[in-house]
Amino acid sequence: MTRIHFYLLESFDPQNRLVTACRLIEKAWRQGHQVFLRTDSEANTQALDNLLWTFRQGSFLPHEVFDGQTEAGDTPIWLGHGATPEFIADVLVNLGTDLPEGFERFQRLAEIIDQDEMVKAAGRLRFKGYRERGCAPETHKLEGGD
Repeated sequence: MTRIHFYLLESFDPQNRLVTACRLIEKAWRQGHQVFLRTDSEANTQALDNLLWTFRQGSFLPHEVFDGQTEAGDTPIWLGHGATPEFIADVLVNLGTDLPEGFERFQRLAEIIDQDEMVKAAGRLRFKGYRERGCAPETHKLEGGD
């Protein structure tokens, strides 16, 4: 069963939400996990592609954008805005607005929710969707975005 964690941020700061995603990805990568970061648009995928190189001084997170046709390789971190790659079943970080198709095959799933009303409303729907599918999401309040 997929372990689902909702990380609740105190602020309404879209950049903080993205940086928090980068921190979670970095932690998972350092623990040896393969990660897929799912966004809701090509523009957000590009923004995160850039941020993964610069979010923290001295950071290096080896990643690649998934184009829907890429085959499995040695890349530990993938990101994209379409369907999740079949070859990853470890960690999914979802910044998309809808319930990720095939989330059940992942060991862990992270949702990052800030104080934006649209983000919160979409997050509530996903939380309910996960529960309807037999999952028991956990929530964690992050003070200051950490």
